[in-house]
Amino acid sequence: MTEAPALRPAAGRGPGLERCHGSRLSVEDGALVLRARGRTRRVPVGDGGVARAVFVDAAPADAGRDDPGRPDAWGEVRLQDRDGAQVARIPLGDWLPEAPALPERAVQGEQLLERTGVAGLLKAAGVPLHVARDRNDPRAGSGKGGVSLGPGPAFPLWYWCVRGVAGTLWFSAFTVVVFSDTVPGRLVLLLALTALCGPVARLVLRAWTRLRAGRRRVTVLERVTPDPAPGSGATVRFLRDTEVRVQDRDLVLRDLGGQEYWFPRTGAHAVTRLVKVLDGTGRPVGAELRGPGEQVRAVFPWDLWFGGADGADGWSRLCGAPGLAVSERRLGGKRTWPKGPVLGTGLLPRTGRDARRMARFPGTAAGVSSTAVMAFGNLFSVIQGVRVADTAPGPAAVAVAAGALGLVLQAVPYAVHELRGRLVLDRTAAERTTNEEARR
Repeated sequence: MTEAPALRPAAGRGPGLERCHGSRLSVEDGALVLRARGRTRRVPVGDGGVARAVFVDAAPADAGRDDPGRPDAWGEVRLQDRDGAQVARIPLGDWLPEAPALPERAVQGEQLLERTGVAGLLKAAGVPLHVARDRNDPRAGSGKGGVSLGPGPAFPLWYWCVRGVAGTLWFSAFTVVVFSDTVPGRLVLLLALTALCGPVARLVLRAWTRLRAGRRRVTVLERVTPDPAPGSGATVRFLRDTEVRVQDRDLVLRDLGGQEYWFPRTGAHAVTRLVKVLDGTGRPVGAELRGPGEQVRAVFPWDLWFGGADGADGWSRLCGAPGLAVSERRLGGKRTWPKGPVLGTGLLPRTGRDARRMARFPGTAAGVSSTAVMAFGNLFSVIQGVRVADTAPGPAAVAVAAGALGLVLQAVPYAVHELRGRLVLDRTAAERTTNEEARR
């Protein structure tokens, strides 16, 4: 059974890589089939199912205010039955591989439908597609009802369950402790143990992510790593983590944050062309990876990828990837390259601080606030343990120990990440080579 046409999810890292490897939306046996995190959902096409689709090419009214990175800011395709009732919806930002690297709505209209592969998917399913430029367009409907055909959350369900249950119990205990004159030792113990669940769950998630990554099996036909020119500022972390993988079904670009952008190699929305870009003098300035309609999906700055002594070898191996047509184009006049926002221009952060922030283990939507709440919860456990030390010495000792352990479990990974980055990974490769030679 062929996989194409099948949509690939937006780029992810850490636990979000699970989506890149396994989440797909395809057409099979007269139905739209979503596979995500071990579950399968089928939406029939035709009688009793999807009869038409409406692409609402408009961002929500509040996009860019509260959560500027929301996938639904890219618009959505609403799947309707013959009576106009909504059966399902496809959030396009969830199925655009390079969405995390682009400004919101940098790609719109038919180009967005082609890049995500939704246009080809619906054509293969025999579903007519209409475009609504306004959310109030009568064809768009109310937008309510139906299932969301998205690739699923980046974090596994068990993690959310642990954090949700522990958070509810902690907040309940916290409320009683704050508004009570006398606090039972058992309540302080509950407060401390539930506060500890957050840091422990995060460490377990790290281990779970590593274990799952080690079990994945992909067929890699070619692997190309950057060979930067001297003076490009490439760091040890950049050389270690950045790569292009040509796999049996996908072409994958990985950045130094561990984020992977998966592009299909077959189907209507496949990447099929590699274009070498020359300036007016004939000097190469970069390369472009192109998809349908000659849209540029990713770029490779030449000095950063192929400017070194062995760069020609990497370029020839990339050109030899099956299914990629190779050509050249020359920039005219004073034209700059690349034109407009595109994936690949920000793979080497400007500062080490930016690199460490990109490479940090991903957090939830709450971001820094989640870490701050966990730290407060563990610190509060220590304070309450000291408070009840005279009346309940046993629970008090456990509460203080649990609170201290929670703080350590948060501080140590952060400190190791920062120190390793500052001392080793975020130094330029030339600087590290010089230091090694000096030690010899």
